[in-house]
Amino acid sequence: MVKLIHTLADHGDDVNCCAFSSSLLATCSLDKTIRLYSLSDFTELPHSPLKFHTYAVHCCCFSPSGHVLASCSTDGTTVLWNTQNGETLAVMEQPTGSPVRVCQFSPDSTCLVSGAADGTVVLWNAQSYKLYRCGSVKDGSLVACAFSPNGNFFVTGSSCGDITVWDDKMRCLHSEKAHDLGITCCDFSSQPVSDGEQGLQFFRLASCGQDCQIKIWVVSFTHILGFELKYKSTLSGHCAPVLACAFSHNGQMLVSGSVDKSVIVYDTNTETILHTLTQHTRYVTSCAFAPNILLLATGSMDKTVNIWQFDLETPCQARSTDDQVKQFIEDWSEDDVSMWLCAQGLNDLVDIFKINNIDGRELFNLTKESLVDDLKIESLGLRSKVLRKIEELRTKVKALSSGIPDEFLCPITRELMKDPVIASDGYSYEKEAMENWISKKKRTSPMTNLILPSMVLTPNRTLKMAISRWLETHQK
Repeated sequence: MVKLIHTLADHGDDVNCCAFSSSLLATCSLDKTIRLYSLSDFTELPHSPLKFHTYAVHCCCFSPSGHVLASCSTDGTTVLWNTQNGETLAVMEQPTGSPVRVCQFSPDSTCLVSGAADGTVVLWNAQSYKLYRCGSVKDGSLVACAFSPNGNFFVTGSSCGDITVWDDKMRCLHSEKAHDLGITCCDFSSQPVSDGEQGLQFFRLASCGQDCQIKIWVVSFTHILGFELKYKSTLSGHCAPVLACAFSHNGQMLVSGSVDKSVIVYDTNTETILHTLTQHTRYVTSCAFAPNILLLATGSMDKTVNIWQFDLETPCQARSTDDQVKQFIEDWSEDDVSMWLCAQGLNDLVDIFKINNIDGRELFNLTKESLVDDLKIESLGLRSKVLRKIEELRTKVKALSSGIPDEFLCPITRELMKDPVIASDGYSYEKEAMENWISKKKRTSPMTNLILPSMVLTPNRTLKMAISRWLETHQK
């Protein structure tokens, strides 16, 4: 389904970033260089490596046309390069002279954002190479940046964990804490999500951080209704800080790289793990999908860049049946099971499961008796938690294999809703499940964990009608 087709090992130090254009791959490193490769055979271009920076190069990115490459460095500069001959087009100095950690072109190539270690963010005119607007975040270094696909706004992430949203005039639209221990990367899906009721378009945003989490957000912005950022979900899988994340060009997959040395590819529709790649020997610092072909590049502190190729038909393009989804989990290796345990907060059981060679098939068949008799897990609480997590896994498999749209499932019970209601957090739940949640004196949102402004539940008649129509179509 995915295979390693090439390893690039030309850098002399940690690889910090990799980026694709339609015909080239760019990589940059602590060794102060940027390297360019042809996608046709992964040979390095004659004018590569590109040398100008006097300190580590942290980030590189192509303009949408692919004719210009930007790179930024600890030396406080962002450099624009002609990708056809390797010549420098411009050297743009951060006004404060602070190390530049991230750079990103706007979708129409007119602007370039650079973010620095002192929290300053600069919007450059990418045609005149002049500073257009400048701003700053309150705390921390700027380490992540992503433009919305329509170019109306961009998002920055800081080492303090804040997501800040800016419009194209550098006005701050919104800021909130996203990751407790600091953000490391963020990326927008290029494919919008439509709102059937009002005809609005929303965008998926992924962020990752030192808290070992990948969070999915839904973002909308119109000049009439303003800006809205909603937390959607958290993807599990890594058991160490997540350093990089990126959507595929068609928005069907999300990839992440971590301090745990692994790369995980997720299906964005079902939020399940498609592949876990473990070939790197040190931290994975960068991930990038090619725009036109199913290629993935992963960069690491092991000084290498791995190139991965996907089969033409992936689980994103051919939905799994019940047996196929179950088979996917049963194909988990012992390492996959270990990572799943870490993601569920069951780190103490990793060694026990490894000693007993518990892979996906064995995990799926564990019972209360086998936990006691075979694995010798004495703690009743620990056994109960394991069984509960395995049952959640079975329930998720059942939901996925049934083909029920995720928005029709109650977030609490993960079952098809019969009487959906909207809570004050803006999310829909099965009425009985939410009433039970509130009756247990839980005043927080099941989705965001924030305090609910109100306990009022409003019937979601539109969703109820949509579920009824879906049932009529699929249960004939």
